[in-house]
Amino acid sequence: MDIVKLPELLVLGPPILFKVYEREFSTKFHILKPYESPLRTEIYLQTHGQSVRALLCYGKSPVTAQMLRLLPSLQLVMTAGTGVNQIDLPECRRLGISVVNTGDVFSEDTADYAVGLLIDVLRKISAGDRHVRRGAWPVHGDFSLGVKLGGKQVGIVGLGNIGSKVARRLEAFGCIISYNSRTKKSSVLYNFYPNVCELALNSNILVICCSLTEQTRHLINKDVMTALGKDGIIVNVGRGPIIDESELVKFLVEGEIAGVGLDVFENEPSVPRELFGLDNVVITPHRAAFTQEAFFEAFKVLVANLEAFFSNKPLITPV
Repeated sequence: MDIVKLPELLVLGPPILFKVYEREFSTKFHILKPYESPLRTEIYLQTHGQSVRALLCYGKSPVTAQMLRLLPSLQLVMTAGTGVNQIDLPECRRLGISVVNTGDVFSEDTADYAVGLLIDVLRKISAGDRHVRRGAWPVHGDFSLGVKLGGKQVGIVGLGNIGSKVARRLEAFGCIISYNSRTKKSSVLYNFYPNVCELALNSNILVICCSLTEQTRHLINKDVMTALGKDGIIVNVGRGPIIDESELVKFLVEGEIAGVGLDVFENEPSVPRELFGLDNVVITPHRAAFTQEAFFEAFKVLVANLEAFFSNKPLITPV
């Protein structure tokens, strides 16, 4: 009986999504795992990657022009998430390599998480939890007051899939929404500010939802934080380097900003230690998009893209 040869899939990293569904991937594809090899990645690719047509990566496994040169048969790069800042897109286009992501499957959960971070910062939920756990309630009595969410002027930085969902959720709380984006959206009535400093000047809260690009790196800088002011709050569920982290730490330590909710950081998993003792800071380990349901949907999207690719059919979620 003929043995069916499974299509090859090169996995870099590996992504957490792949770890969760490795068994399922392995029933459909022959998996190449350079991260398990004693060989350096470059040597592994030169030895085992010459016939590879499809690759799976994630945010911390960059796909560079140098790597692409080591994979002469490559035709498809997939990322196990939404962001593609780790992929050399111009080089992929030049070489005719298609790029796909997981589409919109993580947006709803990320939007929920952004609102959760914001409520936590404003109402001091995590700080209150620590206060109770360390036995301070019966000793020190009253806990400091929080701030209400309703009626706040919220500036959304990046009104894409996630930003739009955050805006709709915050509208339900009675917030007044404005936004900054690459272009003005004709489909919404929110106030549009082409300049982020101007958006910050007219907001109590900034929620960062944009992608990381060369244009958005350190977009939230000293000038933006100054414009937001001492009573301002920042929530970031985009990418860490969108904020100038060293400046953010200074503003927090010096009391020049009221608080932050951060799920992403500039040099993950390293987090500035100055943030650890601040009760107006809520920090989480880059998990805004991660739910069991979203992972399953993302797995199905990736497999559907691979099956379409190997069947010469249109891709499901091209970038």
